[in-house]
Amino acid sequence: MTRVAGLDDYQRVGPSYGDWSSLPDTEVVFYDDHLTDEDALVERLAEFDVVLAMRERTPFRRSLLARLPRLKLIVTAGLRNASIDMAAARELGITVCGAGNGATGSTAELTWALILGLLRHIPAEDARMRAGGWQHTIGLDLAGRTLGVLGLGRLGTRVAKVGLAFDMQVIAWSANLTAEQAAAVGVTRVEKDELFARSDVLSVHTVLSKRTRGLIGATELAMMKPTAYLVNTSRGPIIDGDALLKALHEGSIAGAALDVYDEEPLPPGHPLLTAPNTILSPHIGFVTDATYRGWYEGMVECIAAFLAGSPVRVLNAPATESGDDR
Repeated sequence: MTRVAGLDDYQRVGPSYGDWSSLPDTEVVFYDDHLTDEDALVERLAEFDVVLAMRERTPFRRSLLARLPRLKLIVTAGLRNASIDMAAARELGITVCGAGNGATGSTAELTWALILGLLRHIPAEDARMRAGGWQHTIGLDLAGRTLGVLGLGRLGTRVAKVGLAFDMQVIAWSANLTAEQAAAVGVTRVEKDELFARSDVLSVHTVLSKRTRGLIGATELAMMKPTAYLVNTSRGPIIDGDALLKALHEGSIAGAALDVYDEEPLPPGHPLLTAPNTILSPHIGFVTDATYRGWYEGMVECIAAFLAGSPVRVLNAPATESGDDR
């Protein structure tokens, strides 16, 4: 009997999204809570052969992997997972496979929900109306404003095209972006400093890597207009959290919308929960029906292929260099 543990199934949908009965001699158990303590994780996972990781919710560091001798396969939602020590897994004989990409537009769509929420003050107006009030803010038009896109990959390109549809001026920068690549999307490539200085809305769409961790710090935030907004649906550590809190409280930027954080779930009492001029969502950029359906079906496929001796979409083969744009 192959035993499979599905972790961090917050919405309790794992059993219904995948055809787990198609896997012979396999028991699949889902957990809807989140564990951070390593000893607790070891106790929970010690008797499982396969673990299903929902994105980067639970880190699999070397110390944890070394304490799970029965574990032979990790299947992660998506095709990237920076919270898994791929080298350690490889050394310990653990195969890591990716379930495949989810719906290609889900995070880009959430990005625009957050941008519109910020500029039209939708959460504040909703709360005011429920409390018995009526209009009390003045929204901002998108047309004619400048959208800055940090990272013009798959997601950044989708966000940029919507900005163009709103008649915004769209500029972009990343370390690998060329003027020709930007022009092909219909946007203008600028240098990093100009991106921060000119943007009325700056949206982050780069993967987390050694060179992007802390990419947006106090220096970059100081370049932004006091009327500018920052949106991050990529990864929390790309932005220096302390510097962002300082900028928000001092009013050196107009506000921020965040879907990703240094620590997830965001703990009670975290300073961001009381930061002014913010919209916070609980890392739901990828949480859509189409994405979940594709990922869970991909997980079933990965397990079946592994059990048949021919694993698919292996992520911890020897590393190759890739760009940071998402």
